[in-house]
Amino acid sequence: MKDNHPDFVVQQEIVAAGLAALDPIAKDYLIGGAESEATILRNRAAIERRALRPRVLVDVSHLETETKILKRKASLPIFLAPVGALHRFHKDADSAAGAAAGSAGLPMFFGSLSEYKPAEMRAATTHDAGYQLYVQGDKKWVDDQVQMVQDIGFDALCLTVDSAVYGRRERDMLRRFEKPWRKIFSPKAKHQAELTWKDIGRIRSNCQLPIILKGVASAEDARLAVEHGVDVVYVSNHGGRQLDHAQGTLDGLSEIVEAVVGDTKLFVDGGFMRGTDIVKALAVGADAVGIGRLYCLALAAAGQDGVTRMLEILQHELETALALTGVNHPSLLTRRHVTEEPFLIAQPHLLSAFPLLDTGR
Repeated sequence: MKDNHPDFVVQQEIVAAGLAALDPIAKDYLIGGAESEATILRNRAAIERRALRPRVLVDVSHLETETKILKRKASLPIFLAPVGALHRFHKDADSAAGAAAGSAGLPMFFGSLSEYKPAEMRAATTHDAGYQLYVQGDKKWVDDQVQMVQDIGFDALCLTVDSAVYGRRERDMLRRFEKPWRKIFSPKAKHQAELTWKDIGRIRSNCQLPIILKGVASAEDARLAVEHGVDVVYVSNHGGRQLDHAQGTLDGLSEIVEAVVGDTKLFVDGGFMRGTDIVKALAVGADAVGIGRLYCLALAAAGQDGVTRMLEILQHELETALALTGVNHPSLLTRRHVTEEPFLIAQPHLLSAFPLLDTGR
């Protein structure tokens, strides 16, 4: 599609434009999850069940959102999360998203299943770049990958550990859509399934970069990650695309914070779409929040310009939410700024953060 720079004023316009631009296979791949898709609903329910407790009469005339996520200061406490098959959303997906992230002063994590070469990924952004790795070979293969990531100049190694086998994504299956790497690395491929904590320790000893463990969902595993020298525990359930009926990531983060507070950094993703969503995650205990599907929709809507505009709107949402919560920097958010409500405003779903989409506006 031809890129343009439409006058988007709210995220809902970007989401609507992105959905309209996708072919049916790409749309199902993006919005779908494992089996009954309960985990997707629980991601949003965990966010929407929490309410903000604002403090008033605080001087918020000057707001700061800059924070350190990887090496450099980031303009916001967010990053672009790794996404497989990113090219399905735009012909120049990695370079477009990377350029937008770099211009916005935000880190981006590039996926090892991209059609781009690793060196091309690193060159796509002027800001920090993480490399997300699936283990698809033996120990020597892993060691070679780790060395390559360091040699190219990535700023962090992100190991995805929630994919011992592939989840059953029935939207894709019903369309008989099989991603190319699944044909090469079948669900019975042994390397990812054989991965254990011993391997994490060995990788740690061979890697000088910060190691981020993506896919941690329990306090027990978070403690083990700390014990094995992991720098960042990345709380994620693969966007609801792996294990069906897993808990929402914000609920998982809540228990993990108690287990590792002060011992490691905490990242989280899983359904975060709004500035208020980010404020809730930070108040619960996250250091940074990953944005995934939202930037894919922005890519589909208008390429690099779409991602840039999405980030601009997200920044404004975040600044508004911070000011109205009564803090002038994300680091000042605490658990006292968020509470759990006994009921939900509406039935959660993947895009329930955008209710006007349902009105036909």
